[in-house]
Amino acid sequence: MKNETREKLTILEREISNERGDFSLFGLFLREDAQEEDKWDMLVAAPWLDADKKEGLSYLAKEIQKRLEPDELLSISRIVVLEKNNPILESIHKSINVKHGKVEVKDSNFSGIQISQACISTSSTIDPTVKR
Repeated sequence: MKNETREKLTILEREISNERGDFSLFGLFLREDAQEEDKWDMLVAAPWLDADKKEGLSYLAKEIQKRLEPDELLSISRIVVLEKNNPILESIHKSINVKHGKVEVKDSNFSGIQISQACISTSSTIDPTVKR
């Protein structure tokens, strides 16, 4: 994935966090077993997504479509919403702690899922007692 596309998505993550609330995970993951080369999974988690997954996913997809060019959109295979108790989410949080930044990861395994590359903007547990 092009750096320009990654930067657009990093900016998007910050804007949505300000509008809707923090993500506990926002990142692009290239699975080792991906069927097509350069088809990334976007993994996201946030309390506001848990509250209404369908609406939240629709909102997120629309915001991505507004900001990315058609060729950039083709590099995103799917958007995966991870719920707060998902073992993959917990595994990522144990390995990576970043908020509104950029962490690159190569050749990693998160709860049995082999990742050849990842670009993570946010991976941080959210304290549910803190209100925004």
